[in-house]
Amino acid sequence: MKLEGLLKNNTIPQIGFGPGGMGYSPKMKKQKKGIFLFLDKVQNKLYRRPLAQNKYIDSVSSALQQGFRLIDYSSAYGDGSLIGKAIKKSGIARSELLLTTRVSNAAQRNHSVREEFFKCLEGFGTDYVDILQFHWPVTDLYLDTWREMEKLYEEGYVKHLGVANCHQHHLEAIFSICKHRPEIGQFEIHPLFTQKPLIEFYKSQDILVEAYTSLARYDDRLVRLPLLKRLEQKYHKNFIQIILRWHVQNGVIPLVRCLSKQHQKSNLNIFDFELDAEDMAHIDGININSRLRYDPDNCDFSIL
Repeated sequence: MKLEGLLKNNTIPQIGFGPGGMGYSPKMKKQKKGIFLFLDKVQNKLYRRPLAQNKYIDSVSSALQQGFRLIDYSSAYGDGSLIGKAIKKSGIARSELLLTTRVSNAAQRNHSVREEFFKCLEGFGTDYVDILQFHWPVTDLYLDTWREMEKLYEEGYVKHLGVANCHQHHLEAIFSICKHRPEIGQFEIHPLFTQKPLIEFYKSQDILVEAYTSLARYDDRLVRLPLLKRLEQKYHKNFIQIILRWHVQNGVIPLVRCLSKQHQKSNLNIFDFELDAEDMAHIDGININSRLRYDPDNCDFSIL
């Protein structure tokens, strides 16, 4: 069944968990047991060292145990082995999960899409993925990458094909050469950058939409708004739950990176209330077209 049909039947998760990799975070943190701060002498900033592997595995496992079923990953983050260990530790059956991976930019440049995919498949400890996307539409490469992804789909290793970070013209280029159309697309969406026209184009093509940076990285221009304070009081929910609910009611699947059990529970607790039309419009009106990540039409793919 197409993913669009799965969403209409409420059998695809309406929120996804994106654990990311174990890379450095630019956010300054208080020093705690097991977390160490170091100084980047070039940028003169403090960075948090990567999570210990066992803590990363525990966090992903916890997310599954709390109820997340859509796992958003990319080969750009690693070989998937920590995700595989987390799935095993969680005790959740593989058949209950929608497991996503993406083709890294490096694999596109090196023409090693298949090799990277099977390495990630081995890391996951599974013989298929539910969703395969590419991470970015790397100029002059992403159409060839799509053809390689189609082969994996036709061979039965992939259930659904998708894209990430694509503007309308990228999709139209794929439509012009593809044998199998994308079923799901992921790009930056949040109240500071609502992307309404692009969302509508995806939907017009029966492509489901996922939102990354769904909480605008807790940007002060969003989280300090009096509007959100009022909505917290009105709905007896925190601002994160309000924003995630806004995504869901817009027909968008938000992806979140919440590593603590408490936050995982809270982020899933968004299906017992509904924002009214006026409040939805108020949140839509926050938009200032502020992109917080990279523009695929104006970025250096070699650093992504």
